[in-house]
Amino acid sequence: MNKKKISTFFIFFLIITSLFAQKNQDVYVDKEGVMRWPNKEEIKGFGVNYTGPFAHAYRSAKKMNIDLKDAIDEDIYHFARLGFDGYRVHVWDTEISDSLGNLLINEHLDLFDYMIAELKKRGVKCLITPIAFWGNGWPEKDTYSPGFSHKYGKSNCLTNPDAIQAQVNYLYQFLNHKNKYTGIAYKDEPNIIAFEISNEPHHSGTPKQVTAYIKKMLKSMKSTGCQKPIFYNVSHSIQLVDAYYKAGIDGGTFQWYPTNLVSGEELKGNFLVNVDDYKIPFSDHKIFQKKAKVVYEFDCADIMKSYMYPAMSRSFRKAGIQWATQFAYDPTFLADKNTEYNTHYMNLAYTPNKAISLKISSEIFHEVPLYADYGRFPDNTTFKSTSINYENDVVIFDNESKYFYTNSHQSQPKEVTKLKEIAGVGTSTLVNYEGTGAYFLDQLEDGVWRLEVMPDVVITKNPLGKNSLNKQLADILWNTWKMKINLPQLGNDFSIKGVNKDNRLLGQTSTGSFDIQPGAYILTKNGIDHHWTSASKYHNITIGEFKAPNQSIEKPLVIHKAIHQISEHQDVDVTAQFTDEQLPQELQLIGYNDGKVIKCQLHHVNAYTYKGKIKADQLNVGYLNYTIIANTSQGMITYPEGVKGQPSDWDFTSSEKYSTRIVKENTPIVLFDPKSDFVSLNKTWNKGVKLSPSIFTSRDVLQINLAEVPIDEAMNEPTYGIRHFIGDKLPSTLVLNKDQKIRIKARSLNEVPQKMELSFVDVDGKAYGKTLAIDHETEDYLIDIKDLKPTKVIILPRGYPSFLPYYLEPSEIQEEIDWSKIETLQIKTLESHCQIEIESIQLTNKLVMSSQVN
Repeated sequence: MNKKKISTFFIFFLIITSLFAQKNQDVYVDKEGVMRWPNKEEIKGFGVNYTGPFAHAYRSAKKMNIDLKDAIDEDIYHFARLGFDGYRVHVWDTEISDSLGNLLINEHLDLFDYMIAELKKRGVKCLITPIAFWGNGWPEKDTYSPGFSHKYGKSNCLTNPDAIQAQVNYLYQFLNHKNKYTGIAYKDEPNIIAFEISNEPHHSGTPKQVTAYIKKMLKSMKSTGCQKPIFYNVSHSIQLVDAYYKAGIDGGTFQWYPTNLVSGEELKGNFLVNVDDYKIPFSDHKIFQKKAKVVYEFDCADIMKSYMYPAMSRSFRKAGIQWATQFAYDPTFLADKNTEYNTHYMNLAYTPNKAISLKISSEIFHEVPLYADYGRFPDNTTFKSTSINYENDVVIFDNESKYFYTNSHQSQPKEVTKLKEIAGVGTSTLVNYEGTGAYFLDQLEDGVWRLEVMPDVVITKNPLGKNSLNKQLADILWNTWKMKINLPQLGNDFSIKGVNKDNRLLGQTSTGSFDIQPGAYILTKNGIDHHWTSASKYHNITIGEFKAPNQSIEKPLVIHKAIHQISEHQDVDVTAQFTDEQLPQELQLIGYNDGKVIKCQLHHVNAYTYKGKIKADQLNVGYLNYTIIANTSQGMITYPEGVKGQPSDWDFTSSEKYSTRIVKENTPIVLFDPKSDFVSLNKTWNKGVKLSPSIFTSRDVLQINLAEVPIDEAMNEPTYGIRHFIGDKLPSTLVLNKDQKIRIKARSLNEVPQKMELSFVDVDGKAYGKTLAIDHETEDYLIDIKDLKPTKVIILPRGYPSFLPYYLEPSEIQEEIDWSKIETLQIKTLESHCQIEIESIQLTNKLVMSSQVN
């Protein structure tokens, strides 16, 4: 063979080898419906959605003069610290395409390219949804954008031939687009493991039309030479499941919002019942079983506590889910406003407990085997390396080498001497720390650890309500606190050296205790020499890296909520938070009760928390009206209004007060008052269920006027449920006797008696109820508490997808009620119609209770 032929053959061989290698670096779905890497290892991906390059985040960055590439760098660093290896986004096609589907090379696409490249550097894999169908406005109004989605809208995009052709064109160009930062086209990028065609299409056409539409999209994408799995949303319009899978997709995508969306305020109570099981109604579908399953979006919306995500991760694995990405991680530059999606709130700096919970959830996702079943709630709150404690809002992950926790606790790790990585919030047996931010401890080598401490955060306003770029919801504080580390591997005698930019701290401790402020540090055991520097690499971070928002305090603020009602003859514990650059010299409660002045010193407990006690013998039946006065560096400031001065000043004009009712011991406890409680009810919206003046009296009532009770998608019979949290109305020390009663003031809206069930649900998901026949004449109905019997718990609020179970299946039936565990009241219709009004629900007769003001 001559040299020319050898050269030609060699070039041909290199091309073929390169193409074969490229093809084999892609993920594939095996015959059992499991996504696998080329080496046949099962794929497990967990992380977040993040929308920095697009829509509201992009516009807000421009308004705030934020460099978006710097912002993306900051957030991706935090992804690395939280152990994420999965990223997903629905690309705002309307911002990077024209009406014909041509890809526009603009700043949005440039930022997206940059983000994909930076995620790759951190080892975070991507699942990309090229078509969002959305306008670019939310939460603002849509602005003009050139894309086909803006021209046609979602519905027409699924049926209009010109719109469909635009999508075919767009998908082809999108997958062929070469990332300017990696030099690799999306179709060939090994860090992009799969594509989802579009976001939540909501088809309404015939099965034949739907299959034809999906096939056209698949053909366009595969014509690029793309070998990656291509997914389609199968959790909406599930009557079309056959049509989805017949199109030839590689897998289905799902969502989970188990607590619904947009409550407007924090939901209260134990919602582990809502995440007990991710039950897919078509799981026995033959084609479904041979296709991969991913969750493109999930969140426990409107919940600020940390206990939910690990349970969701467990339930995903039980359902055969291989990929899950929370929606959505707030860009740090927006997180103090939470304007992007106000029902969601997730950011390492601003929601540290929840962020560490996601870190734990990622570990669970990678540790728990596919389809593993750990039983039913409440017996499944401890599994593998994880324990979930709702009452104290603590989740602990302990696999002997890693120890992560979401809140303060005093549990002992399994094997302290084997630990290599620690992450947490609050105080534990390993780390005693007063600050409110998260911290990370990583063993670099024997006797050498890297410590990272985030700044403190204090939530100052409701972050889940109506938000604005002009409304700060949280303060960031760069305070110095005492930290004590109890690790045998480090001992008590070690040095502390700041390694992030401008951090010149250099200290020594012989007790394991030292002062610390936000930053990154190397801790070195006495007698150990090492070569770690700020520039050294450790896994997917650099030792000297540190990203955190600057200190931002809107104004000195007392955060305190007065309890509505307490019983006489009880001490009252008062808790408040105070946030400012400096701690106050003094924090004092001054109030009036029955003509007497009440004074209570609030003492600093930890971080920004202050507590005091009002003795029972100081209070009489009536009202306690009070203010809290802070003696600050700016002078006296009086709350709740936050005005300078104090009530004793001659020119003090504020009249606002905190107020608490003080009642006789045997005063009935009002469990439900429509006027004050309606806004917080968990229910499915229905125009027939509303707060309304009574048709019989002048009082406000809960009106349930359903001539036809709706049928929930998960049910085959009409039923309607309402959930009301009463945990803050029933003291934990409540003692009842069997002669006590529940009093319901209610009437039928017509002359036909109406059946309903009133029940009480405990923290373990056990319900005890009684059926009532409400007529037109009777006003008062009494239930002996001894007559409450076990019944079903409705999973409320109803979540998404709407096919998920309606009732909780209890792990066991318990006949006796433990009233110390009761925290919700449940109302359920029992017939095809329900037309009643409820004026109040009370717990009557003498009881023993304790009082606490929070």
